[in-house]
Amino acid sequence: MPRDLKYHQAIHEAIDLCMAADESVYVIGLGATDPKGVFGTTSGLERKYGSRRVMDMPCAENGMAGVVLGSALAGMRPIMVHQRIDFALLAMEQIVNQAAKWHYMFGGRTAAPLVIRLLVGRGWGQGPQHSQSLHAWFAHVPGLRVVMPSTPQDAKGLLIASVEDDNPVIFIEHRWLYNIGGPVPEGLFRVPLGQARVLRSGSDVTIVAISHMALEAHRAAEILAGEGIDAEVIDPRTLRPFDEETIIESVRRTGRLIVADTSWRHAGFAAEVVARVAEEAGGALKCPPRRIALPECPTPTSPALAAHFYPTSSDIVSAACEMVQRRAWRPAAIAAGHFGDVPDAAFTGPF
Repeated sequence: MPRDLKYHQAIHEAIDLCMAADESVYVIGLGATDPKGVFGTTSGLERKYGSRRVMDMPCAENGMAGVVLGSALAGMRPIMVHQRIDFALLAMEQIVNQAAKWHYMFGGRTAAPLVIRLLVGRGWGQGPQHSQSLHAWFAHVPGLRVVMPSTPQDAKGLLIASVEDDNPVIFIEHRWLYNIGGPVPEGLFRVPLGQARVLRSGSDVTIVAISHMALEAHRAAEILAGEGIDAEVIDPRTLRPFDEETIIESVRRTGRLIVADTSWRHAGFAAEVVARVAEEAGGALKCPPRRIALPECPTPTSPALAAHFYPTSSDIVSAACEMVQRRAWRPAAIAAGHFGDVPDAAFTGPF
């Protein structure tokens, strides 16, 4: 039966269930054994399963990625955690040139069943080197699967499916999602990789929104309903494999497309979505598609600048009003009591 869990609790439950079901599953990463347990996603697992299955690791990302890959090739199912996607850049050779290639290079006779959890997103002035959302890099590489869930239910179901998958999976979590809640089924259940989810049905405009931007898109759709615009919101959930059919079918009905991404516009994943739609359903478009993404500069550290750096539901509403009703939309002033560069009062340090 579904119960309400927070996103971080759903991740924790998925890991716990996978470790209980399969002794080859283990967790390794900076902070995995810390009392805060990577936003609570690994809390208590070392006490339950021991230090041979839940362990911290040195700041040697490339070397440790090689160790993890070697264990996967030998039959283990590791879950590696990087508290910033930026830290995984030090291990790109192992991820892109090794893990992604083994199954292909050896004619399908080997598997590399590893999950690499990467954290992205804003908070407390993370700045240029600790807040990048580089999912488009990984989605570009054949042999890698790339997952970006936006709800607690999908976080649990997709993580279990990722751990059981025989391919290397890049599992990307946005920090601003950890305290959102929602219904999550009990026990082991899987959300298949490569299936998008329609979060809201609509007929006037299709909004494809990635990771945390799915929440912004849903807020935008509620505002647009009050403006007389019926928006359909689609969360791809996985970027590779990618469910283009659901998006193309939607655009053929609505004739309009907005893609809201957590990263930059230039050469980003939003461009891939627009290109797929243009190739398969370009004739159905009533107007040029729009991409909602970050400004073309590194992330600022100042909260004052960050407030103008990240797109929100207001940007999506503005784009939809211009596309559907050919008019500008002016958002109301920010309500008193907002939390600035954190999503809510529960979002506290040090990670």
